[in-house]
Amino acid sequence: MPGSTRPVRSWRSARCAAPRGAVHAVAEVAHRLLDAGASAGVDTGTARVIVNTDSLTAVALGAGVVKRPTRLADGRELIYFDDADTTLGPERSVDARTLDPRPITATMRQDVLTGDWITVASNRQNRAFLPPAHLDPLAPQTPTNPSEIPSRYDVAVFENKSPSFGPALDSAIGGAPAAVDPPRGDDDLEHLGLGRTRTSVGRCEVVCFSPAHEGSFGTLSRTRARTVIEAWADRTAALSALPGIRQVFPFENRGQEIGVTLPHPHGQIYAYPYVTPRTHRLLDTLSRTCDDLFQRILEFEASGPRVVLQGEHWTAFVPFAARWPIEVHVLPHRHVSDLAETTDAERDELAPFYLRLLRGIDALYDTPTPYIAAWHQAPVARARDSVRLNLQITSPRRAADKLKYLAGSEAAMGAWIGDVTPESQAERLRAALDTVPEVTA
Repeated sequence: MPGSTRPVRSWRSARCAAPRGAVHAVAEVAHRLLDAGASAGVDTGTARVIVNTDSLTAVALGAGVVKRPTRLADGRELIYFDDADTTLGPERSVDARTLDPRPITATMRQDVLTGDWITVASNRQNRAFLPPAHLDPLAPQTPTNPSEIPSRYDVAVFENKSPSFGPALDSAIGGAPAAVDPPRGDDDLEHLGLGRTRTSVGRCEVVCFSPAHEGSFGTLSRTRARTVIEAWADRTAALSALPGIRQVFPFENRGQEIGVTLPHPHGQIYAYPYVTPRTHRLLDTLSRTCDDLFQRILEFEASGPRVVLQGEHWTAFVPFAARWPIEVHVLPHRHVSDLAETTDAERDELAPFYLRLLRGIDALYDTPTPYIAAWHQAPVARARDSVRLNLQITSPRRAADKLKYLAGSEAAMGAWIGDVTPESQAERLRAALDTVPEVTA
């Protein structure tokens, strides 16, 4: 039954040496596994974690998706999201790796000239860089590949091993430690001063779209895309509820040209301890214009030459003042502040709508186009009645063999120069979409 624990059927055991003699740390891992619906025991020389892999809590979500939370060997949260038509059983293997302790939470430093907070996360220097398929850290574990995900899966979400934000939070909860010097509210973050620092509290999660080694969101099936959307909505709600979180940002980077270091189809979710600078500028604009600005934009674009795709619940268009050679915004037809507020009907349509849009972008050229797909959501506790959920897809690709690089005016001064008109960009994309069939499977 969804939301209940299944009867005991099979028990498995995993043994791993206590890392660097840290028996207490291993005991904490065992305790966290208990929180995930498992049983565990620890002896003095090794960690002997005995887990009933058939009894992970199963929670029913929308569209027949089932969520199964557990923990990795170092205590990080791992959540499986099973497709409605999954071929997987309820069991999940134990993460029996011996892992180093989690890194110390990074520090934020304030740029007193702008008020921006810069996270200094040196632990990210050690992250994987373009590994071969047999060493893919996002593939299911095998005897020769001790990857991050111990079991076969449809969609998996886990805490990043090298986070920019976290693992510490404002207060201890769910295995996360309390930060020593967290931000102390919006007034604290907005106060300016030389040499100001704060602990970079928050959460960074990896969203694996598929167990396949290569691909992107646009290569998924309709069913799998719907599962990922359900995972985004679920994690948006969960991360928004964590202490000290002020904004949640799901996104996908696609292509080495963007800086992607893993070809595995995946995205990320950042839970920030502050309202991001981009959103602060938006809030200022809303204060100087009107609360229903997003609705006015939608009505302004709806019947114009820049619309590229329309559905019952969503519209995709090239914005009037596009910055990038390829730039598409997607707006829902009613006001929702984040993905967690969307209905099943809106998510059902979004899956094929988004897939077709991404495939249309890829149809512009003979090779896959690099992009950033950014889900802009309202802050957790500010302007939720005026900031509407919106997706912004941007690519620096300006020709088959050319990229737009941010040079002096744009990178240094933020003064953008467009290379093509938004109207011609939309016309090309509509023509490309005409070659892409409706997504039915």
